[in-house]
Amino acid sequence: MKLVMILTIDSHSGVPVYRQIMNQIRQQVLTEQLKEGEQIEHVRNLAGRLKVNPMTVSKAYGYLEMEGILKRQRGIGLFIAKIEKSEKRRLKMEMLEKSMKRLVLLAIQMGLEEEEAGDLFLKYYRIYNSREGVLEE
Repeated sequence: MKLVMILTIDSHSGVPVYRQIMNQIRQQVLTEQLKEGEQIEHVRNLAGRLKVNPMTVSKAYGYLEMEGILKRQRGIGLFIAKIEKSEKRRLKMEMLEKSMKRLVLLAIQMGLEEEEAGDLFLKYYRIYNSREGVLEE
């Protein structure tokens, strides 16, 4: 049985669709929502569900295969690859670093002092890490 992945596409984000697919699959693998050995959806199925060109999904899968996130079994399909703990940690840190860079730049552009930005980060980290309730906007 093939895994049906939960993915969303934001056509207004400015991020290419294949990158959005890659980022979401990578994140789900790193957080173990998608587990080693699970078979993922065929290109045409996912493309149909997301209403995108099959070549877009194929491109995302190809890059994920090159990264070692997916592995191909000829004649069967694509599966979530085994990723060593150290590599998984490195990939998680890389993903977090990209997001942190954007947030730090935004904080600086908004005129926040380092201490204010740090306090804000800690506030939300503690709220989410406590797993108590949902944040209200």
